[in-house]
Amino acid sequence: MGLLKLVPAETKIDFIGKRFFAFAFTLLLFFVAIGSLSVMGLNMGIDFRGGILIDATSQAGAVDVHSLRGKMQTLGLGEVALQTFGNENTVLIRVQQQEGGDTANAAAIERIKTALGEGWTYNRSESVGPTVGNELLHDGILATLLAIGAITLYVAVRFEWQFGIAALASTFHDVFVSLGLVSVLGWEFNLTTVAALLLLSGYSVNDTVIVFDRIREDLRRYKQRDLKDIINLSVNATLSRTTMTSGLTMLAILPMLFLGGETLINFTGVITWGIIVGTFSSIYVAAALLLYLPPLRMGRTVQSAAA
Repeated sequence: MGLLKLVPAETKIDFIGKRFFAFAFTLLLFFVAIGSLSVMGLNMGIDFRGGILIDATSQAGAVDVHSLRGKMQTLGLGEVALQTFGNENTVLIRVQQQEGGDTANAAAIERIKTALGEGWTYNRSESVGPTVGNELLHDGILATLLAIGAITLYVAVRFEWQFGIAALASTFHDVFVSLGLVSVLGWEFNLTTVAALLLLSGYSVNDTVIVFDRIREDLRRYKQRDLKDIINLSVNATLSRTTMTSGLTMLAILPMLFLGGETLINFTGVITWGIIVGTFSSIYVAAALLLYLPPLRMGRTVQSAAA
């Protein structure tokens, strides 16, 4: 029984011929991201700005996060973030850093416990200072950069170094424009967002490697054909798989995006946007960039021009 194909096998779209329109769109995304990050910056969450963290378990059963969030907001403590943690009976309450230092934070913790009332077991209650938040931010940035670097090295070793450079550009493109989306929409930038960016970098390179693998195969098969023709041939050949993978991933993410509430909006929003730009960049950033790098060997005797 044949594989389900969302795209006809005989598809012959001239992706490379339309690359300059795609490059213009890519530049637009970069300019928007740079402008927003320069003017608006990132809405740093409690993880990075420091604040109060309370891990509590309800003895009465499942926690109504929506009702509890409304109760916390009446305390006038500023930004409050709640999410179930581990199981539906346990909730993680995070409150922004209070003016007045440790004394004000300790008083805020007591106010929260008083508002919660009886029937709660407190697994952890602590104040996270801005120094710890800065360390978390530094570690988050470092983890993202190391992931992108490791991906580049893997692709360069598996294929040729030109593929590694193209994969680096593609992954950086996806992560950066997704970061720009977080800034434009004012979503909270926290450890969950960092996790989404790391997940996105892995998803992006997966799609890119599939395209690269087909390009490498076709380079060896059609040694006298122009590189532009081979890229078009390879992208069209993998288009059905790319569409299927992206579509199925979106089916898993969209319910969380629309029904997950504000707790998951930054995570699912980044992943959803990342699937779209990741599919786009596999063709118009990673594959098309090969035209502008030194000629690939792969046993070929004919060099292809980018013009």
